[in-house]
Amino acid sequence: MNPGYQIIERLRDFHKLSAQEYRSLLENDDRDFCDRLSKEARKAADGVYGHEIFVRGLIEISNFCRNNCFYCGIRAANPSLERYRLSKDEILGCCRKGYTLGFRTFVLQGGEDPRQDDEWTENTVAAIHKEFPDCAITLSLAEKSPESYLRLKEAGAERYLLRHETFNSGHYSRLHPSGMSRERRLGCLESLKSLGYQTGAGFMVGSPYQTLDNVVEDLLYLQELRPEMIGIGPFIHHSSTPFADFPDGSVALTLKLISILRLMDPEALIPATTSLATLEPEGRRKGILAGANVVMPNLTPAARRGDYALYEGKAASGAEAAEGLEELKKELAAIGYRVAVSRGDCKRSKASN
Repeated sequence: MNPGYQIIERLRDFHKLSAQEYRSLLENDDRDFCDRLSKEARKAADGVYGHEIFVRGLIEISNFCRNNCFYCGIRAANPSLERYRLSKDEILGCCRKGYTLGFRTFVLQGGEDPRQDDEWTENTVAAIHKEFPDCAITLSLAEKSPESYLRLKEAGAERYLLRHETFNSGHYSRLHPSGMSRERRLGCLESLKSLGYQTGAGFMVGSPYQTLDNVVEDLLYLQELRPEMIGIGPFIHHSSTPFADFPDGSVALTLKLISILRLMDPEALIPATTSLATLEPEGRRKGILAGANVVMPNLTPAARRGDYALYEGKAASGAEAAEGLEELKKELAAIGYRVAVSRGDCKRSKASN
């Protein structure tokens, strides 16, 4: 048997590998090997979640941000961006629209906006929870204190997405200004886990200065952390950032990593991200077939979707938009999957964490 196949089977059976074994998977670009990896990953996802794909209604609540991450289009130092922030009533309107369409999870994503402070966010989350008690509320609002995370959880938030971006401290410092800290980011993830959130971590594939060793470190970190949600997508440059001239990340490597992560954690919720669909017209379908089981159509008011520009050219229409849910259903049906009208919780028991 091909030694690479043995490593795939070991990951499938035991859900963990050594650094060298992960490196071996990442370096092997043989077509038959990659096909086998993706097929094993898809079988692992189907074994836990069947042929259901979970949808999340994404609401981008503000593109104001106090930070200056070097890769991000909504960084504070970008003067060319038209800034906006949604009101609580506008967000509730997005939720009402999404609920009617069949969404049972809402994801509130935004920059670190000083105006949308803990009190405002707590009141907004509480209002959503009161009106839609059968829905899950996910937040993706960057770094906060443990006390803030607790307040938001008590208001009704159950999930929190916070990409660690890179486990390597040297790499982290090349992606972020000096005021930001890898240790603080990892500490936030530990706080979220300890508070009982369904926690999401992840990283950009092909971010500037990323090495294969960095990716292996990320895999080992995720193997240890065991987040309920793992979000990865290819880096896409933005012309108004210091990384404007860096090449975009690899779709092929992203798909391979989705498969590796699925075999590492069959119960994880792994999205086929918008960035993947932005670089590859078939990216969402390929992500599902590689092992992803979540998609996040956009519920943000249409007039504002283009202003939430983490990167350029973001896909936000068709099946990437909430209004395109019927198109998404047809697209998934063509490959044997269906949209689940449910909260779409991670099936991992708390006892196994």
